[in-house]
Amino acid sequence: MTSNEHWLLPQGIEEALPEQAARLECLRRNLLDLYASWGYEMVVPPFIDHIESLLTGTGRDLDLQTFKFVDQLSGRTLGIRADMTPQVARIDAHQLKNEVPTRLCYIGTVLRTRSDSFGSSRSPLQVGAELYGHAGVESDAEILDLMLKTFDVAGVNDIYLDVGNVDIFRCLANSAGLENDDETRLFELLQQKAVTEITQLVSGLSIDKNIAKHIIQLSTFNGDVSTLETARKQLSKAGDCVLSALSHLEAVVTKVLKQNKNLNVNIDLAELHGYHYHTGVVFGAFVPQLGQEIARGGRYDDIGEVFGRARAATGFSTDLKQLADLSSCEMHPPVRVLAPAIDDDTLQAKIDTLRAEGYSVCKALPGQVEDYAAMNCTQKLEQINGQWQLAVIES
Repeated sequence: MTSNEHWLLPQGIEEALPEQAARLECLRRNLLDLYASWGYEMVVPPFIDHIESLLTGTGRDLDLQTFKFVDQLSGRTLGIRADMTPQVARIDAHQLKNEVPTRLCYIGTVLRTRSDSFGSSRSPLQVGAELYGHAGVESDAEILDLMLKTFDVAGVNDIYLDVGNVDIFRCLANSAGLENDDETRLFELLQQKAVTEITQLVSGLSIDKNIAKHIIQLSTFNGDVSTLETARKQLSKAGDCVLSALSHLEAVVTKVLKQNKNLNVNIDLAELHGYHYHTGVVFGAFVPQLGQEIARGGRYDDIGEVFGRARAATGFSTDLKQLADLSSCEMHPPVRVLAPAIDDDTLQAKIDTLRAEGYSVCKALPGQVEDYAAMNCTQKLEQINGQWQLAVIES
């Protein structure tokens, strides 16, 4: 880097200028107020952690995205968090140790070696919520509802929800007795909806023909809510495990649609993101203007086992920066006022009063040129008839 390029930032790393920073802070406060009103308590995990903690549960899929370094004090490998979910699970399992369901929320910067499907940023401002200690339809539906309310508060419209259940494929894979390599390859093909390749792979395996048929059918179960009924009919002989997972998914979708009647829902039984750690319903949220999800989540039971206490868990996360970029909400910044550089008690009293009333008052500094436009000030303080009063700045 040459001397005149010191201002350049690393690729995928951004800084927020005053207007964007104000927008992010406003949205952050509104979302935390929303989560608090639903009973979710905020936690603040550390930015740096032992690598074993960061790569637990969901973290294993983030191995390549995690910056790692050696701690000079202990000699142990540390990492910069690429996802806060494992850390929050540790807080629930090891620190709080509640017997009742626990609702936690969080917000903070995460750092990744490369960008992921949330967008081009390698330093998202991750915000999310997790519900521990309940494995039923109600907790899955609550997390989905809260994610949708997050979009409402952020002013992000036209949401399309993609919903699946990884247990359906897992049940079929277990019934088929697939080897790990075959299961992994089949998982990859299902993500691609590659029906021809799936058929070829399954045909070459020594598994029950009915199970093979059901596995092939998974890639075709993709569409509106009526897809659930189609899947129920065609998978009627797939076994209790599959039918139970399908019923659970249907119940969750029904509850969510009851609270969000105009929601666009797409059922995708081949939606298996996070298959290696998710244990039930999974979902992603999309908007028409982007080809990637803007939020994701699902159930990941027993994530706290490595911390000494397995608990049912479900949650979601999104990127506050991306929500702010997509938001249709208008910002209403406070009126900015310029006060003269005069040491006067009555002037200071007026400044204090205006600040308490919500004005943004900048006091000029000695020798400063009063460039109101450059300071974004639309009003100024003037002494009129012996009193300090607001005056509109003429353009």
